[in-house]
Amino acid sequence: MKKRSNPKKHTVTANVQILDLTKAGSSIEFKIYANKKRIGTIVIGRGSLTWRGGRRQLEETFSWSDFAKLMDERAYGE
Repeated sequence: MKKRSNPKKHTVTANVQILDLTKAGSSIEFKIYANKKRIGTIVIGRGSLTWRGGRRQLEETFSWSDFAKLMDERAYGE
């Protein structure tokens, strides 16, 4: 059997609050790990996306329109 040349670095776990994201207060939470250390948490809800860095107390919330603008700027320099 062939050995992996680069071992898996990132893992993601998900926590689903409610299966129907169309209802207010429902969300999906993703915890992101690199080398078994949590580097951040993303909470995706109906109205926004929230990011909290690994060991940080404060979080940053983006509306979907603001998030799309941020990604367009990052990806396309717009």
